Amino acid sequence: MSPPIRLHNTLTRRKEPLQTERPDRVTMYVCGPTVYNYAHIGNARPAVVFDVLSRLLRHDYREVIYARNFTDVDDKINAAAAAAGVPIATITDRYINAYHEDMQALGVLTPDLEPRVTGHIPAIIELIQTLIARGHAYVEREHVLFHVLSYPEYGQLSGRRIDEMLAGARVDVAPYKRDPLDFVLWKPSTPDLPGWESPWGRGRPGWHIECSAMIGQHLGETIDIHGGGQDLIFPHHENEIAQGTCAHGAPYCRTWVHNSFVTVDGQKMSKSLGNVLLVRDLLDEAPGEAIRLALLSTHYRRPLDWTAQRLLAARQALTRYYESLAKVVHVTVLPEVTPDAELLEALRNDLNVPGALGRLRVLLTQLDNADTDARRAHAKSVLLASSGLLGLLRQAPQTALAALRPAALMPSARSSDPARIRTLVAKREQARRSRDYAKADALREELEGAGYIVEDTPEGPLLRPAASVPA
Repeated sequence: MSPPIRLHNTLTRRKEPLQTERPDRVTMYVCGPTVYNYAHIGNARPAVVFDVLSRLLRHDYREVIYARNFTDVDDKINAAAAAAGVPIATITDRYINAYHEDMQALGVLTPDLEPRVTGHIPAIIELIQTLIARGHAYVEREHVLFHVLSYPEYGQLSGRRIDEMLAGARVDVAPYKRDPLDFVLWKPSTPDLPGWESPWGRGRPGWHIECSAMIGQHLGETIDIHGGGQDLIFPHHENEIAQGTCAHGAPYCRTWVHNSFVTVDGQKMSKSLGNVLLVRDLLDEAPGEAIRLALLSTHYRRPLDWTAQRLLAARQALTRYYESLAKVVHVTVLPEVTPDAELLEALRNDLNVPGALGRLRVLLTQLDNADTDARRAHAKSVLLASSGLLGLLRQAPQTALAALRPAALMPSARSSDPARIRTLVAKREQARRSRDYAKADALREELEGAGYIVEDTPEGPLLRPAASVPA
């Protein structure tokens, strides 16, 4: 039997062996995006972190049920749809498809379940009815609200006390609330807003009740792992616990796992600073695997500062791995080889990915030092089996190197806007690989207009100054 996975449980504030309802099965729910825009690097971090955790769980457990939701009804979605003059489904379908594309580029596997809020309105209404019947919710002015004081344990996840929250609460926010901490389960919709018929009139759900209902419908009353970003601890996950526990009379979740924030060059991402980095824009600068490795280079519970140097280091590291793998491309992978024990030990220790990456570098050295084909086959097999748990080194070496090398092959001093030139080269290479030759030719002409000629080589695109441009 495998050693237990130990995770830091936000609820108990300590690292604990993972407890599951059944010894051979684990259920995990992670809060996914609200789909009104493209995913940014902060959205990508939990997707990548919990993708690694799901890979580890699938290695250690016979059955894993991993659900990650889409919030597809929300005031920001309503505003975007109204501005475009289209139904909300037009907005949400567009950005769900874009999210799938971006996460696939980062090597994120599709979860077992991807529930959408709009597909669970009956379950949401039923859960609200249960909370009303049990005295934990009430109806006021076409709203249904959860009565926080009916659940004395409220605040355990975030470490906040009810009396302190009440003392700091604003009492004039909503006059229909019995207490300022009470939160909305159902709210009325005006004719111009999306809405569904309910016992309390036409309306739509509050944010917190949505996840509780989807969890109850797909995973049961008590789940093993609930994940998400640190910003969701309060109030979202705190409110989920209150709803689920009061509705079912059972613990809501055994282990809570939260990843920390992403900053950009030491600053919080914000529109006002203009530093919100979209995944699809970063994909114009670097391969998705490099972005993934950069996101994994800091432990998930520590803040991650995104910099150009971090991405460059990830790119260089992957180039080193794939160069070694290219030398043994003729060596057949052994079918029964398992991941490295020390790497597994690091992952089972609160998902210590930086420690696992350190071990991966040792495995690379072992491959480089192997002096017979038999030893090369074993070293290559262990390296690939181990890197698979991290979602890395999944590509053919030459394909990966072609994507990794373009920026390194480009002279950066000639152009007044080197970032633009790098972006054009990356877009052209992507178009060429997609066999969109018309777009690739157009981008080649644009590069020539900027003073560069691009040549396609086995190692990737090579950029050199046009003859007419002085060196």
